[in-house]
Amino acid sequence: MKMLTIFTPTFNRAYCLDKCYQSLVNQTSKDFVWLIIDDGSTDHTKDLVNHWIAEKRIEIQYHWQENQGMHGAHNTAYELINTELNVCIDSDDYMPEDAVEKIVSFWKKYGNSQMSGIIGLDAFNDNKVIGTKIPEHLISSTLFDLYYKHGVIGDKKLVYRTDLTKEFPYPIFNNEKYVGLAYKYYMLDKQYEMLLLNEVLCCVEYLPDGSSNNMFNQYRRNPKGFAFYRKELMKLPFTSISFKFRQAIHYVSSSLMVNNRRFLKETPIKSLTFLAIPFGILLYFYISKSSRNA
Repeated sequence: MKMLTIFTPTFNRAYCLDKCYQSLVNQTSKDFVWLIIDDGSTDHTKDLVNHWIAEKRIEIQYHWQENQGMHGAHNTAYELINTELNVCIDSDDYMPEDAVEKIVSFWKKYGNSQMSGIIGLDAFNDNKVIGTKIPEHLISSTLFDLYYKHGVIGDKKLVYRTDLTKEFPYPIFNNEKYVGLAYKYYMLDKQYEMLLLNEVLCCVEYLPDGSSNNMFNQYRRNPKGFAFYRKELMKLPFTSISFKFRQAIHYVSSSLMVNNRRFLKETPIKSLTFLAIPFGILLYFYISKSSRNA
């Protein structure tokens, strides 16, 4: 059995998938499976992938489903994966040719049951690291501590043990397509640290139709998903009051968008949420205005 599954959620991205495919074909290690989760595409994604499968240059698994959004595609991927490790490479991203080799060799050397996976680096197409590198003196850390304790910024590439990513599935809300993916990662942070690898594992391109560039609209269209995410972050035991207060502000804003009058009864921290109400109202109006103008 292969060591790693590289999974790619995609929705009408046939026009950019080839770059990801070519980068996987060129990997110095073929100890991986490419799992494509087609989240309801209506373009020629299926025909394109079938052509690649027929080429037999790498092992490819393809799964089509009705559109559920990014988190729903992740849920499906985790249900299907049976390799020891997995990593998500988005449809508009690609991997340096030695990325799989670095992941597999690093895990074989240092991986153990006390670690949930590996944190590596993301870079732009010019190979410039996104944000900051990982402090050299650190061997392991939770994802949360890496950002909020050690001051690391920018997207990072996360490689997880598959048995763990099957836990904490993302909830699916009717008529919504978004729940913050970090929910699962922070849940795993409660029990495990991750090994740190200061190497570029993924090259990223932020396309105009990507979720990162449509966050205001995501926020307005998926208030239940955002409210759930913020409420769960308020429950985290290892976070500061200021962090929890920011989540409370967002929770109030999302609750207003869905007209949830029970939000004070449902919040895990009533006093903090009550104090956040004026700021949540301001954020609600700001996001409503910004999403209409976007």
